[in-house]
Amino acid sequence: MVAWYSTFSVFQQAAEWQWEDMPDRPLLLDSDRPKMPLSMPRYIPDEELARLMKAVRALLCPYQRAALLIARWSGARRDEIARLSLNCLDAYPDGTPRLHLPVGKMKRERVVPVNTEAAEAIRQVQTLRQEECDRGFRDTQTGMLTRYLFVRRGKRLSVDYLFADALERACQTAGLLTPDGRPTVTAHRFRHTVGTQLAERGVRTQTIMSVLGHSTASMSMIYAQISDKEVLKDYQAVLGPGASIAGPSAEILRSGQLSHDDIRWLQANFFKTELELGHCLRLPQEGACECDLYLSCAKFVTTPEYAPRLRRRRKRELEFIEDAQSRGWQREVERHQCTLQRIEQLLIDLDEPVDGPEATD
Repeated sequence: MVAWYSTFSVFQQAAEWQWEDMPDRPLLLDSDRPKMPLSMPRYIPDEELARLMKAVRALLCPYQRAALLIARWSGARRDEIARLSLNCLDAYPDGTPRLHLPVGKMKRERVVPVNTEAAEAIRQVQTLRQEECDRGFRDTQTGMLTRYLFVRRGKRLSVDYLFADALERACQTAGLLTPDGRPTVTAHRFRHTVGTQLAERGVRTQTIMSVLGHSTASMSMIYAQISDKEVLKDYQAVLGPGASIAGPSAEILRSGQLSHDDIRWLQANFFKTELELGHCLRLPQEGACECDLYLSCAKFVTTPEYAPRLRRRRKRELEFIEDAQSRGWQREVERHQCTLQRIEQLLIDLDEPVDGPEATD
C-alpha cells in the first residue's frame, strides 16, 4: 500500500513539474490500488459456524460431507483426512468414537476422540466403500499398501474436491462470502476452531497438543491467547477481588503482597501457569520450580473450578493407599495419606464438598 501511494505521488508531482517525457494520462488507476486484506478471526465465530454446518449437513455428496464433518470435530489437517484408511474408526472402552489419523506433518500416527456426527458420516462412507473392490494405494508417507476411505470408482478423491469445492458450495448456501464472492472459510479454520474451543473450555495444553498433533506446547498456547476472554475469566477467579481460593499462596494473594510488576506479569502470562489441579504463581526471577509436590508448594493456588479434578485426584490417592496396604508398603501408605489430607483440606478451604462430581476429561 505504501509503495502504491509513493509511485502515484511521483507521477503526480512529475506531471505538475511539466517534465517533457511524462505521459499526459494517469498510469495508475483506482483498479490498480492494492486490495486491503479482509480482517477475520482464525477460528470460525459461533454464529457463522452454525450457518456453515447447516449447509455442510445438506451437501449431497457423502464423501464431501464426511470430510468436512471430520475436519469440524477432530481438527485434523486436510492431508491427514484425505489419507484416512478404510478402517480408521473404532471406539474407546466407554463407547466414544475414536479416529485413527495417519502419519502426517509430525511423522507419527495419533488417535483422537471424534463427535458421533462425524463418526456416523464415516460409517456411511465405509458402507459405500464395501461395495467396491480395490487393492489399495501405496501411501506416500509410509510406503504401505493402504485402502483409503475417500476412494470412489477406484480413484482417490482429491483434497480440492473434498474441501475447497465442498466449502465453496457450503459457504454460498450459508452466505459466508467475501465482497468479491469468495468463501470466507477454509478447511484450516476448522482446525483453529477446534483448538480455540478446547482452550475456552479449560482443556490443558497437553491435551490440545495431542488432539491437534502439535510438537511443542508453544504451538498449542496460541489457542489460549485466542480465547483471551476465558483466560481473563480464569485470571479473575484467582486474582480478582473476593476470589474463592485455597492453597499455600492464597494468603499472599489475599493480603496483597504481590507487587504491581508481578501482577502485570501474571496478567500477561496467566494461561502458562495452569497445573492439573490449580495454578503455580512462581515468577520468572525466582527460577525454575524444583518442587514436584506442588500441592504443598508455597506458590500453589487453586479455585472452585478445579474441585472436580481435586476429587478425581483424591479418589486416585485412595486407590493408591489401598494398593500399598495390600502390598505392605507402609511408607507409601503414609505418603499417599499426606497427599489425601492436603487435597481434602483444599476442598474444605474452597467450601466445596469432599464427595461430589469428579472430572472426566
